[in-house]
Amino acid sequence: MKQSLLFLFILLTYNTIAQTKVSGEVKDAFGEPVAFANVIFKDSYEGTISNEEGRFYLESDASYSTVTFSFIGYKTQELELTQKSTYKIEIVLEEEADALSEVVIYSGKQSKKNNPAIDILRKIWENRRENGVKKFKQYSYDKYEKLEFDLNTIDSSLTKSKIFKGMEFIFDQTDTSNITGNTYLPIFINEASSKIYGDNLLNEEKEVLEGNKNSGFSNNNTLIAFLKDLYSEYDVYDNYLKFFDKAFTSPLSRTGVDVYNYVLLDSAFRDNKWCYNIVYYPRRKNELTFKGDFWVNDSTWAIKEINLQASKSANLNWVREVYIEQEFDVLNDSIFLITRDYFMSDFSFRKKEEAQGIYGKRTTLYNDYVFDIPKDKKFYKGQVDPYQYEVYNRPDDFWENKRLEQLSKDEKGVYKMLDTLKTVRRFKTLYNLGSVLASGYYEVDNFDIGPVFSIFGFNEAEGMRIRLGGRTYFSQNDRWRLEGFGAYGFKDRRFKYGISGKYLLDRTSRLTVYGGNRRDVEQTGASLTNSTDVLGRSLASSSLISVGANDRLTRINLSTAGFSIEPSKNFNIRLTGSYRTLKSATETFSIDYKVFEDGIDTGVVKSEIKQPEIELSFNYTPGRKTSGYGVERTLINSGEYPNFFLGYTKGLKSIMDGDFDYERLQALYTQPWNIGGIGRLYSTVEVGKTFGDVPLSLLNPIPGNQTYFSIYNSFSQLDYYEFVSDSYASLHLQHNFGGRIFSRIPFLRKLNLREVIGFRAVYGEISQGNIDINASNIVYQAPEDIYWEYSVGVGNIFKIFRLDFNFRGNYLDNPNARRFGVTGVFGFEF
Repeated sequence: MKQSLLFLFILLTYNTIAQTKVSGEVKDAFGEPVAFANVIFKDSYEGTISNEEGRFYLESDASYSTVTFSFIGYKTQELELTQKSTYKIEIVLEEEADALSEVVIYSGKQSKKNNPAIDILRKIWENRRENGVKKFKQYSYDKYEKLEFDLNTIDSSLTKSKIFKGMEFIFDQTDTSNITGNTYLPIFINEASSKIYGDNLLNEEKEVLEGNKNSGFSNNNTLIAFLKDLYSEYDVYDNYLKFFDKAFTSPLSRTGVDVYNYVLLDSAFRDNKWCYNIVYYPRRKNELTFKGDFWVNDSTWAIKEINLQASKSANLNWVREVYIEQEFDVLNDSIFLITRDYFMSDFSFRKKEEAQGIYGKRTTLYNDYVFDIPKDKKFYKGQVDPYQYEVYNRPDDFWENKRLEQLSKDEKGVYKMLDTLKTVRRFKTLYNLGSVLASGYYEVDNFDIGPVFSIFGFNEAEGMRIRLGGRTYFSQNDRWRLEGFGAYGFKDRRFKYGISGKYLLDRTSRLTVYGGNRRDVEQTGASLTNSTDVLGRSLASSSLISVGANDRLTRINLSTAGFSIEPSKNFNIRLTGSYRTLKSATETFSIDYKVFEDGIDTGVVKSEIKQPEIELSFNYTPGRKTSGYGVERTLINSGEYPNFFLGYTKGLKSIMDGDFDYERLQALYTQPWNIGGIGRLYSTVEVGKTFGDVPLSLLNPIPGNQTYFSIYNSFSQLDYYEFVSDSYASLHLQHNFGGRIFSRIPFLRKLNLREVIGFRAVYGEISQGNIDINASNIVYQAPEDIYWEYSVGVGNIFKIFRLDFNFRGNYLDNPNARRFGVTGVFGFEF
């Protein structure tokens, strides 16, 4: 249907020499917004597309006097710009019934047949190659990365806020975004210069950091690493691009035709290469898609330039805008190498345009490509001392030579501004408050008090419990650390404590020695894979309300000593010696066992276990990213990497009055899977076996969950110690669809809810020997028929909560079997 279109343009009130800025909103004659309309500065390649709400912003450092607008079914018209400040212009496009301009923009769903844009897209698929450097045996290049965070949507209400009293000088650095048109204030800049080496034959790559500089947080490597990890590496040729733990469908994906509309817009020379310009935009709302355009060469079918802007209706939390630009240069007729990568995101608690937020901008520049110069495999495998002071303290002349893009005046001002800001007492107070919320510790000189979130707890043995702890903390690169806590239960009137220490002997191999002691109350039926972490917290006191009586608790006195080493990256070996005594913590729970000698029951029953052990474990976590170079490191990308664990434990009898001689093997494998456009799957497999006859406290209870919280890797409908085994194999699956289903239901679409399903199963056995020595009040039952349960959940409720509905699959005749239950979990996710 053809009808007149009315364009209403409201232009920004900034006047900059040799700069043109245009913003506005595209509407039809009925006042409805027009999405994906084309807006271009005349005689240029600089343009944009209106968003789903019809809004657009277009800026150029050059001076332009004319803007071109086009839309299918109407004559392409030009608007003369007569001033550089405020515009308020109405223009009506004339209908063109029989002919269309060569340069048009389509709206609505486009056909997949007889579409020249899709014919070109198929050529890209046919000629898809591994990007750039992957075509050579070896490669190296320089990489310069600038990461910047800005406070945006600056207005008078913000500048006059009491929060910034005494810090008003920071607003002298405000500027305007050339993507959104919003005013912003730079608050953090990090620069990094690296040399990248790679060998495609060895499948190895190594990054050598030559310099790192940032504004105000020079020693906070954790902050730097966390911010950088928000922008993980990606390849636009991949079917899916992963940002913020979400998989967006790439416009170059083979599945792109199912979620995008494509239009051949133009053709022209780009750096002496004839290229086609294709515009794309999403077919449906609320999906993880982009809008934008790309230029593709007509002979190699390689991308020359591409920009991607996330759909505003995409099911993302806290992210209002995502914008990406990539540029490629031609090495020869067949190789296109990336030279510039720009990524901008707009974080905000609310998606309304007038709400304050934070821009996160990453600019990566690539230069000085060199190919086919091999290096020895030892070069890639060799470890060096990861912390080099001089890398983080390079002089100014180093940066003048290494910067592939000079800092703007405002960016340079941030370094000086933050140096001044750190001397303001009010800023220090706000910084300390943010630190407590982020780390859970309150900083006092060189000692941290906390974790503050663990102060209060409750269980049947202790009643109300108060816990207070702390740790030494001089910097995140400390080679040694002492940590401890004290706790008191008002019901049992007992004092508990824990203390541990560790020292990093060698940073290159991460050779570390450690030891400690803990007296506490523990829920030993909460996990299959054993832990000798002295200060690890269990479910004994983590919930004020539980399903049924949480009285099957154990008093433990655990002492450990050992060492660990990391012979290669993310591969850790630990050897730990431990000694523990175990007693029941309540009168309603018994861990009693019969004493056998030479296979004969002596008639003696004991209620306390004394057990020394030696444990050798191997832990491999490929892809794990950490921050810090001290004895403790901060994990950056939790939940994004696989984990392989193998442990061997030897129980020692007649040494230090040990009660049992046994061996235990355990293995665990966890893996997150991004499954294209249908979400993310988490999977865990655990297997284990204990050789020898041992009592209840040394067996492997199937982990139940009697809290109202959803706890991954436990069984929501099982009580603690409902199943007991000495051999087991378990499987846990949890899939988050990310709103793929709800986004297609009209009345649910705007709620941005997310669908989560889960399946859990376990097989176990218990030997007759272990049954014979049991004298506890727990009747052993192993899940020999494979116990299973499943769940369906609704996530992203108020952006911070997920509700799970759990169903028990079998063993419904067990006493007090819970057939159905509801659990929930809080968490921030994008």
